Amino acid sequence: MSATKLNINSTLPLPNTTLTTPRLGFGITYRALHIVSVRLNIPARPGYRKIDSAQYYQNEQLVADAVAQSGMPREQLFLTTKQLSPAGSVDATYARVADSVRKLGGSSGYIDLMLIHTASGGPAARKTLWQAFERAHQEGKCKAIGVSNFGIGAIEELKSFAKVWPPHVNQVELHPWHQQREVVDYCQKNGIAVEAYCPLVRGMKNKDPTLVSIANKHGKDPGQVLVRYCLQKDWSPLPKSDTPSRIVSNAEVFGWELDADDMKKLDDCDQGSKGAIVETVRN
Repeated sequence: MSATKLNINSTLPLPNTTLTTPRLGFGITYRALHIVSVRLNIPARPGYRKIDSAQYYQNEQLVADAVAQSGMPREQLFLTTKQLSPAGSVDATYARVADSVRKLGGSSGYIDLMLIHTASGGPAARKTLWQAFERAHQEGKCKAIGVSNFGIGAIEELKSFAKVWPPHVNQVELHPWHQQREVVDYCQKNGIAVEAYCPLVRGMKNKDPTLVSIANKHGKDPGQVLVRYCLQKDWSPLPKSDTPSRIVSNAEVFGWELDADDMKKLDDCDQGSKGAIVETVRN
């Protein structure tokens, strides 16, 4: 999709499915949950439709409560969660997936996207998790399944046993200072949707001269430039904030665009693994 045509309802296709995922998402923190409810329910000003949670952060039920309070129809939302480690067997791991489904969608509900939270558990853990996810996917409990913090080798490894390949999504740390180009290129060539966590770099680069110059040029704040950068790279950014005004402004990234010079300047900020604030994948 042309950068000029992007809007808050723009989506990315998920491989080998008829599904799409919203391009802009919202990463959840505990304190932001009451704002999620409000933000989802502003009919005159469309808001976030993709909400990212995780078992490890113990925020699935809180997200479900915020969604219920918003009054937004479930089918208009895209809810994601993640599982960090297997529960022993495939059956026990599947049961934990089903528990997440109950928390987020009720007894007859579903999760739009279930991710393996990290590749660091090793081959056996990855296999157990993926096979449990495949069962939930086949049953319709998880509309899409994917991975997070997976490098090329871990994704390729899935081929040896997976019934569902490629994974529908790979969620990794992405921003101008940590672009992880090798795994991003691999994912995009294989039709794997790329989600970007920490797109705002936790505010650590808000005074960076290059970023400030581009923000001033467009009359935007640094966070808006960073989110817009992700969108124009065909990444799906998941900005986090606890501040109501920031949550709103981080979604005000449409109706304008970064030009080729802006994008090159931000591309040139890449520091490889030194630019990571959370994790660099192992390829």
